[in-house]
Amino acid sequence: MPLFNSPEPSFDAVAIGAGALGLCVAAELRRQGRRVAVVDPGGVNASAVAAGMIAPAMECAIDGLSPETAQVLRRARDLWPAFAEATGVRLYGDQAEWRGGNVAELAARMAALGFQHDYDDASARLTTREDAKVDPPQALMALAQGLTVIAARALRASPDGQGWRVETTAGALRAEHLILATGADPALDGLPPAARATVACITPIRGQIGLVKEKLVDHVVRGPGAYVAPMDEGSVIGATMEPGERSLIPDAARCEAMLAAAWKALGQAPRTLTIDWRAGVRGTTPDGLPMAGQIAPRLHVALGPRRNGWLLGPLIGAVVADTTEGRPVAEPALHPSRFL
Repeated sequence: MPLFNSPEPSFDAVAIGAGALGLCVAAELRRQGRRVAVVDPGGVNASAVAAGMIAPAMECAIDGLSPETAQVLRRARDLWPAFAEATGVRLYGDQAEWRGGNVAELAARMAALGFQHDYDDASARLTTREDAKVDPPQALMALAQGLTVIAARALRASPDGQGWRVETTAGALRAEHLILATGADPALDGLPPAARATVACITPIRGQIGLVKEKLVDHVVRGPGAYVAPMDEGSVIGATMEPGERSLIPDAARCEAMLAAAWKALGQAPRTLTIDWRAGVRGTTPDGLPMAGQIAPRLHVALGPRRNGWLLGPLIGAVVADTTEGRPVAEPALHPSRFL
């Protein structure tokens, strides 16, 4: 049975996908006075299978990112305090720690990129106060407040006069602006060639985490092969990065290896924990940075943040809000044209 009271309701903007990027874009557009709907089939998405890291310093050091990319992640981080206050997302934590492994190399990378850090060679520990986090369940709920969330699967999108017509399993709707925040999913039917080519640039990456009710740490602790972070009243253990994998069934062997690495990072002997292992599939681009911007008249994308969807969410929201208004965008380097 259709969920809509009118045959084809109309919105200023419709986002396809209720992950971090889709909801951050929708929340930013709503802040600017737009009537916004989000279409998503529901269930656990990749943004929920995450620790919610807002971690430019650690991410740049771990991945050896360039100074230019580091500046993008910094600018994304700097948007978070005001965005969190405006949307009700709980942003917390000001310390992250790395223990063991190539800690000296990581410290050198942080220093080269200008991130605040403290390095203790004797204990092989590196700490920074440039990183923070959110709890994905709370953040997803907060971002959805005030939005029209349509529990349905988008089937087809096609240009329609001054906007777009979207066919869903709950009926059709119209949008002046359409935003594709579809993660690693294939392109919707009906999209123009430029949009299909953009979506084709996305590669899936499976990530696995474990949720623990016990409070193991009071700040993020990372080490080779794993991290442990606070999550609500418990903890989260993560995370794998498995390019090309799409299975949502947790892999027992990889989870056990991650747990062993987590205990080693904590410097604790393994003990029995009740762990809810989960898997999610996120998307990445060839250069690891997301794609955000307009790719056809009134058609925009918010795709491919790799493992930094939560960090980049407010920045992507600002970029898409700029493109819908025809303003110079906040981060032009993220436009999909760099691949096309």
